[in-house]
Amino acid sequence: MVHATAPRRRPGAVRAPFAGLRHATGWGQQGAHPLARSEENARLFDYERRIKSAFDAIVPTLKRVSALQHEEQFELRAQDLARERLGFELPEQILADAWVEQLDMRRLFAWCVFETYRRFCDEFFTTDPLKSDDEAAFDQFLQECGFHLLDVSPCSDGRLAHVVRYVLRLPYRMVRRKSYAGALFDIENSLEKWTETELLRFREGRPNTADAPTRYLKAAVYHYSSRDPAHEGCAAHGSDAAAAARAGLERLLAFQQAVQNTHCCGASIDLLLIGLDTDTDAIRVHIANGAGEIDLHGMIEARDLYTQTQRLTAQQARARIETRVKEAAPDVPEGTQRLIARLLENNLSQIEYVRRYHSEHYRDIGHAERFIGAGKGFEEVQLRNLTYFAYLDTVEEAADDLDVGVKIFSRLNVAHGLPVPVVIRYDYQGHVPGARERAAEHCQRVAQAMSARYADLIGRGLIHMLMLVRDCAAGGSIEVLGCSVTEQEMWESH
Repeated sequence: MVHATAPRRRPGAVRAPFAGLRHATGWGQQGAHPLARSEENARLFDYERRIKSAFDAIVPTLKRVSALQHEEQFELRAQDLARERLGFELPEQILADAWVEQLDMRRLFAWCVFETYRRFCDEFFTTDPLKSDDEAAFDQFLQECGFHLLDVSPCSDGRLAHVVRYVLRLPYRMVRRKSYAGALFDIENSLEKWTETELLRFREGRPNTADAPTRYLKAAVYHYSSRDPAHEGCAAHGSDAAAAARAGLERLLAFQQAVQNTHCCGASIDLLLIGLDTDTDAIRVHIANGAGEIDLHGMIEARDLYTQTQRLTAQQARARIETRVKEAAPDVPEGTQRLIARLLENNLSQIEYVRRYHSEHYRDIGHAERFIGAGKGFEEVQLRNLTYFAYLDTVEEAADDLDVGVKIFSRLNVAHGLPVPVVIRYDYQGHVPGARERAAEHCQRVAQAMSARYADLIGRGLIHMLMLVRDCAAGGSIEVLGCSVTEQEMWESH
C-alpha cells in the first residue's frame, strides 16, 4: 500500500516553472502502440510536469527559507531564493515579522500555493496550453453519432480531474464536466443543465436545432485501483469498485427518469457508465443493450484492447476495436458504437502515456492533491491529482464533499503541520446584470460557512482560503477578491 506522505510524493524544485512551453525530450517519439499519439503525449507530459513541478517546488524552497531566517540579510536572501525557485516574491510583511518570533511557515506555504495557482491560471487562460485542434471536428462527430452534448460527471477525487483532456482525449471546451464525490452528481442541477441545453437548441439552434434527431448524453465516471483495490479505490464507496459502479448507474437512471417525468417519456436522453483505473488511467466502458439498459457485468476493457492491438497496424487496430464494440453491443445504435469505439481508441494514447512517462503506473496511486477547489468553475484544472473538487452553492449542501476533502488533506498536509489550501471560486456570466456581485457574495458566504464549520483548524492556521471570481463569458483571467493569508483580521472577524 502507498501511504499518503506529501514529502515523498511531491519531490523536486525547478526553476522558472512558467517560463514558456518546452516540449519533453529524450523520451522517444515513436509510440509502442500504433494508435498512440506520441507528439500529443509529449506535449501533455511537458505541461503536466511543469505545472506539478511548480507546486512541488514550494516545500523544498520554504525549507531553505526557514533555515535562513536568523541569518544576516534574511529578507533579501529569502526573496532571491523565492524568485529563483518559485518565480515570484514572498509577502514582505511575513518576512519582516520573522525577527520577532518564528517565521510563520503555514501562512507562507498557503500563500505560495495560492500564488502558484494564480500564475497557473494566468498561463492557462492566456496561452491555452491544452487546446485541441479538432474542437469543431469533435462537435460534428458527436452529432453524427446522434448526440448534441456530452455531459460528464466524474468523482471529485483529484485522480480523475484529467478525465476529459487526458484520459478520454476530448476537447475540454466541448464537454460539460462537473465533479461530485463518488460520481453521485446532483440530479436537480443536471436537470437544469438539460433544460438549458434544450432551450438553446430551440431558441438559438445551438449546437443544433431542436428538430434534429440527436440526444443528450449523460456520463458518470467512477474509479477503482488495480494495484491496491481494497484501499485506494473510491472512498465514497469504501474502495468497492462494484458498489461504485452500481451507485453510478443508479444515479444515471434516476436522472433519466427525472428528465422523462418532468418533460415527457420520449425526452432525448442517453446514458454512459465508465470506470477508470486511477493507477493506469485505463478505462472500462459498460455496455448497454438496444433498450438502453446498462449491464454492470458487461464491459469492454481498454487495457485488454491495448494488448490485443499493440502489434497491428493502425488500420487493423482501429478495425479490431470497432469489431469488439459491435460484438459486445450488437443492439446499440451505430452512432453509439462509433462514440464508444472512439473513446476506447483515445484512451489507448493515455495508457501509453502512463507507461512511457510514469513506469506502467503512477507512483502516487493514492491522493496527492495540492489544494481544494470549492465553488463553481475550475475548467483550467485538467491535471491528475492537482485539485480535490467540491462543487457547491452553499457549504451545507456539499458538506460531505468538503468533509472528504478536508479529511484527505488532514493526512496530506495537516499531519505534517501544513495548512489545507482552499480556493473558493465562482465563475459568472459578465453580460448578466449583477452576476459579478452575486458571485462575490457566494464566495463570502462559503468562506464564512467554512470558517464556522472548520473553526478549530482555521484557528490553528491549518486552513487558509483564497477567494476568486471569473467572467467566463469574456474568457478573462481570474480576479482575486481576498486571501486569509494577507487579511487575517478580516477572516477572524467572521
